[in-house]
Amino acid sequence: MQLLAIDLGKQSFHIHGITNEGEVISKKVTRSKLEAAVQELSPDTIAMEACASAHHWGRRFQALGYSVRLIHPRFVMPFVKGSKNDAVDSEAIYEAALRPTMRFVPVKTTEQQDLQMLHRTRDRLITQRTGLINHIRGLLGEYGVVIPAGAFRSRKDVRNAVAEAKLSALATVNFSALIAEFEALDTRVAELDRKLVAICRTDERCKRLATLPGVGPVIATALIAAVDDGRHFKSGRALAAWIGLVPRQYTTGGKPRLGGIGKRGNQYLRRQLIHGARSVLIRIANRNDRRAKWAQDLLARAGHNKTLVAIANKTARIAWAVLRSEEGYKTV
Repeated sequence: MQLLAIDLGKQSFHIHGITNEGEVISKKVTRSKLEAAVQELSPDTIAMEACASAHHWGRRFQALGYSVRLIHPRFVMPFVKGSKNDAVDSEAIYEAALRPTMRFVPVKTTEQQDLQMLHRTRDRLITQRTGLINHIRGLLGEYGVVIPAGAFRSRKDVRNAVAEAKLSALATVNFSALIAEFEALDTRVAELDRKLVAICRTDERCKRLATLPGVGPVIATALIAAVDDGRHFKSGRALAAWIGLVPRQYTTGGKPRLGGIGKRGNQYLRRQLIHGARSVLIRIANRNDRRAKWAQDLLARAGHNKTLVAIANKTARIAWAVLRSEEGYKTV
């Protein structure tokens, strides 16, 4: 058998393939029997959707000597025939994997998934912290106490503001509990930041990426978690497009129309690169190197937001070159 498609689940899996004799294999397999079923059929290649647990199974099948192809679910959807069920999904994965122009998702290593886990945990905690800050500010506003927005300001001012306000005993106790919750979240975010900094200092690829303007431990480790050494991308332009730092295109009749950057791509990495671009844009006013002059001219011509995206796009392209060349960034 050349190709076997697997529709992944938690306890129930569905496999689909065609033997060398032309027999169609389509059956449900339990989790405990999946590896045995695959080894019995002995396919050359295994195809799966790039969904939950796909990288785990991809590594296990690669360790058994099989070639693994992971496909983005969006690219599988056009091949679904009729009502959706596990058998239909596995057949659609099989058909999608046969396409000569299909793009595949590389299997992540355990180290990449560890880094990705840290980033996802950090992102969730920051979201919760921001929501809690807004909650505290909103409640304090009902008592006539106004504090500035932002984690830094809350960390600095909120306890003093509550202590100085004329609040009832009940309100004081409740605000103290909310502030303690905020401080606990803030401490956890700081711990994760320290872990990312420690990883960045020991990883040579992160060290090289950190030489780029606007790239620190967070962006450097996020890039490594997402793209490893960049070998799966043909160029820096391809990496920037995968992240989603290029305009949406609608072309018909030979007439191209370009829009905004859209929401496709790696949203977390795109957001971090644009945050990094903000720090770059703040510091270019008094610089005269070639990149600073380019950013200054673009800012005057295209405006603030487009300049941020352009800087982030350029950073992604240079990051790919730094990863592939194994050399640090050199300012021209």
